[in-house]
Amino acid sequence: MRTIRPCLGMAVALATGIFLLVQRPAFPRPTDGRKVDREAISTVLRAQQTAWNRGNVDAFLVGYWHSPELTFFGSSGVARGWDGVLARYKKNYPDRAAMGQLDFSELEFRFLGPDAALVLGRWHLKRDKDDVGGVFTLVWQRFPDGWKIVHDHTSAAVAAKSHP
Repeated sequence: MRTIRPCLGMAVALATGIFLLVQRPAFPRPTDGRKVDREAISTVLRAQQTAWNRGNVDAFLVGYWHSPELTFFGSSGVARGWDGVLARYKKNYPDRAAMGQLDFSELEFRFLGPDAALVLGRWHLKRDKDDVGGVFTLVWQRFPDGWKIVHDHTSAAVAAKSHP
């Protein structure tokens, strides 16, 4: 009986520890401590969406870091530097018809430090000829003049079809 009690106590403690570990989410929910930063980044994204929907690529790019170190990875390859990213957008979206109406959704914020964030989300373009969309990962950095995108990885993705 003496050996069973300590073993039973250790088994309960181990089971409780495993239960708590399994119940903890892999990525904790954002806390109110970063609410101001999430709102600041969301404001930039809303401004980008508005600029895009007006057909203004130059205003859309205000949300990006104006630096030769900016990077954009997409289906057409890598664009480097603010000028390179601008040229890529203007080549791939030469007019309003190609640009369509942009919508961002399903945003997830993960703060990597006091001045760095990762934002995941979905994008969708509604155009007369078709609808396209996909996913993106944006790396943000806080600068004296606010949050800016320092790296963008955007991919087109086919929407999953539901089966009856």
